[in-house]
Amino acid sequence: MSKSLSLVIFFLITITVSSQTKTDPWIITANPVNAQGYYGVTVANGMIGIVSSPEPFQTKDVVLAGAYDSYGRGRVSNFLKNFNLLNMYLDIDGDRINAYNTKGMQQQLDMQHASLTTSFDYYDKVSVSYTYYSLRHLPFTVLMDVKVTAKKDFTMIASSVLEAPDALRDVQNYYNEIDRPHTVISLLTSSAKSPTGKLLMCASNSFIFTEPHGSEPRVIHEMWDNNMHLMKFTKKMKAGETYSFTIIGSTITSAHHDDPLNEAERLTIFAKLEGRDRLINFHNKAWDDLWKSDIQIEGDEQSQQDVHSMLYHLYSFVREGGEYSPSPMGLSGLGYNGHVFWDTDLWMFPAILVLHPGMAKGMVDYRFKRLEAAKKNAFSHGYKGAMYPWESAASGVEETPVWALSGPFEHHITACVAIAAWNYYCVTQDKVWLKEEGWPILSATADFWASRVERNGPGKYDIKNVVAADEWAENVDNNAFTNAAAKANLKYAAEAAKLLGMPANADWLDVSNNIPILSFADGVTKEHATYHGEGIKQADVNLLAYPLKEITNVNSIKKDLEYYAPRVGNGPAMTQGIFALLYARLGDSSKAFHFFKDGYMMNKKSPFGVLAETKGGGNPYFATGAGGMLQSVLMGFGGLEITSAGIIQVKSVLPASWKKLTITGVSPAKKTFIVK
Repeated sequence: MSKSLSLVIFFLITITVSSQTKTDPWIITANPVNAQGYYGVTVANGMIGIVSSPEPFQTKDVVLAGAYDSYGRGRVSNFLKNFNLLNMYLDIDGDRINAYNTKGMQQQLDMQHASLTTSFDYYDKVSVSYTYYSLRHLPFTVLMDVKVTAKKDFTMIASSVLEAPDALRDVQNYYNEIDRPHTVISLLTSSAKSPTGKLLMCASNSFIFTEPHGSEPRVIHEMWDNNMHLMKFTKKMKAGETYSFTIIGSTITSAHHDDPLNEAERLTIFAKLEGRDRLINFHNKAWDDLWKSDIQIEGDEQSQQDVHSMLYHLYSFVREGGEYSPSPMGLSGLGYNGHVFWDTDLWMFPAILVLHPGMAKGMVDYRFKRLEAAKKNAFSHGYKGAMYPWESAASGVEETPVWALSGPFEHHITACVAIAAWNYYCVTQDKVWLKEEGWPILSATADFWASRVERNGPGKYDIKNVVAADEWAENVDNNAFTNAAAKANLKYAAEAAKLLGMPANADWLDVSNNIPILSFADGVTKEHATYHGEGIKQADVNLLAYPLKEITNVNSIKKDLEYYAPRVGNGPAMTQGIFALLYARLGDSSKAFHFFKDGYMMNKKSPFGVLAETKGGGNPYFATGAGGMLQSVLMGFGGLEITSAGIIQVKSVLPASWKKLTITGVSPAKKTFIVK
């Protein structure tokens, strides 16, 4: 069966199912929950990511933004697994609840308020539900709400467990009780060194009880071994009774605070004394504010839910006020070592920028803070200005494993950083920021390209020996995307200089005007000097129409689409987003919708539809793909365009099944754009 026919059948099945059951725009339900083929969903607040598990009262991973150390694969900095703050045991009459003695388990992700609820029955004795949150207003704090309903009499023992991941060392466990007039604060705390000893990682949690002070259960601490300890309480339950309690916890490292051990306990005490209701109310309000910037689709319930899932994940992986930038897998695990690539600047950033410029600022601030490291990188390669690393982590030095040629050769990342900085100014019109942060990035990266080109005679400034945006093309000359991105970088630097009244290097525009964009005899843009029609990994040439605006002729855009779309292999998901975007702007609704669905539907993994990097792949959540698909909606179907004067709307078309597209909360002015 052909790929296209399989896709058509898949869409028909999807449409049939959708017509029979209403698809909720905000809720994704896994029912039943099966361990086999289970891909967890992430609940995150832009700092802490909690990845779900099919095991009762367990979570798969806890990931903390900015916590890196060198260990494992590649001799480079990697994301660290953190203490799991919310793992617990629940024993019923001495029998521990597990995946084998429960029935009817379902999990429900509420994207509107970023919570995951798991519910099940333990034999015919108990109904249990628990909901966990990464609290949006408290970056280092998480919460789990537990509700137990008795069908028969029993005795329950609930234990909160702190266990150090295997890679951590020098684990220290602490337990304290702080007695106050209106409560007793039981603190279960652990600390450990990261693998090289670079970081001190700390976590602390506590119970919140519903009973008045003096009648709450007695908490007991147990030390099991060096890597694990717990605190627990006992509760007798009568048939028909419901009992609720909450676990509140905080985790922080020496990368975030000079005194992480004490701060973890302080943050937990703060949250406990705020109380369960205030914490959840503040969390919900923070998410309500985020969703004031939304994408609303009328006429296609499944697309609406899918787009909300993409937005939910990007919103979950980024937060305002920080200087962290998301990796391709965000806070969903340790994929790509947690490093920052062009995935951030070119793919995720534009969607965040138009909907939440304040959140986007942290992403460009991340690059600005590492500008000096980029200048040293340029110096060590014999160039001027700033050369950003292909893979970046905490310090901003090159973190690409040595065996991957992208590190020394995939230079287009430098232009991607500069383009993101220019686009931040375009959307915000913030000249103070442009002068203080944007200009240093733009001018230093322009200096890099002016030194990077090889001047091979009048009007011929080549960029040789690069890894293309199509990463199957290694060590090639005059790659289309690299050259066009360099041209854009140089032009934007010159434009910024003019706006600020700064002295621009006259060489920038001369270089920009003389960097070649190659083409075949029939006018199709040539991917690189030795390209002869072979298969490609991902979009390269087609990016010259969007976002680079290097190719603007409609016939040329069509020619390039028709030539390269059939040549794309099973590469990363965002490529089809560009095809969808361009066809929407060209007025071809059918092809636009085809590529929109082709870009992600076969990448969805059960049971929550989290996106894998490739069709049939198993490495979710691929935030890069979500960023590309969201651009196809915002800038394709929605027609939003970032210009030097701000955001405008250009002509586009909707899929035939979409009655109306409404984009709210756009730009600092929080505008609404509608396409019918």
